[in-house]
Amino acid sequence: MPPANFDRIARIYRWLEYLSFGPMLERCRFYRIPQLTPENFPGRRILVLGDGDGRFLAHLLARNPRLQADAVDQSPAMLRLLQSRVASVGGANRVRTHLTDARAFQPAPQADSGATYDAVITHFFLDCLTIDEVHSLARNLRPQLAPNALWIVSEFAIPRGPAALLARAIVGSLYAAFHVITGLRTRTLPDYADALSQAGFALHHRQRFLAGLLVSDLWREESE
Repeated sequence: MPPANFDRIARIYRWLEYLSFGPMLERCRFYRIPQLTPENFPGRRILVLGDGDGRFLAHLLARNPRLQADAVDQSPAMLRLLQSRVASVGGANRVRTHLTDARAFQPAPQADSGATYDAVITHFFLDCLTIDEVHSLARNLRPQLAPNALWIVSEFAIPRGPAALLARAIVGSLYAAFHVITGLRTRTLPDYADALSQAGFALHHRQRFLAGLLVSDLWREESE
């Protein structure tokens, strides 16, 4: 499936979020930052897929001066915004950007070990993929991760109970809007939990926002 064109909304993406959900998407996106600070996270290298305009990565690098990051996005406009925000917090020399489709990204192994990353970050990114693509992404990345590496996910979700009907309507309208604006062809939320579980990750914590419409997940690689 060809990638969507997020260049069209790069400069107004932040304001679209606020007009739609106020500060809640950003609150969900930033929720795990305390768990990635030096006192809580011994890792040094992270992979960030589809961070968009870079708000998360800039905040994280400001909080953890030890981190080195690879940031992958297929939108040149989004990557330029990310680079500008990262530079504003003095983190430009700690980030490598990759202008490519994350589905085709092949990280280069480090010289001292086969494992490359201590954490993978996907904020409101997996919802752009089909379930088969999420399965493939998880399988392809796991060999590049250190033992017990984290996978942090921020996503939309359909909660159980009375809120489910409204959540489906909201998610459906978002997919319709992004299809028109960016050409996104995905129309339903993938079951990323099943994909991560089958690839060898275990869910350690889930935080819900907006009655379960938004979730922040902490997954961990389970070494055999």
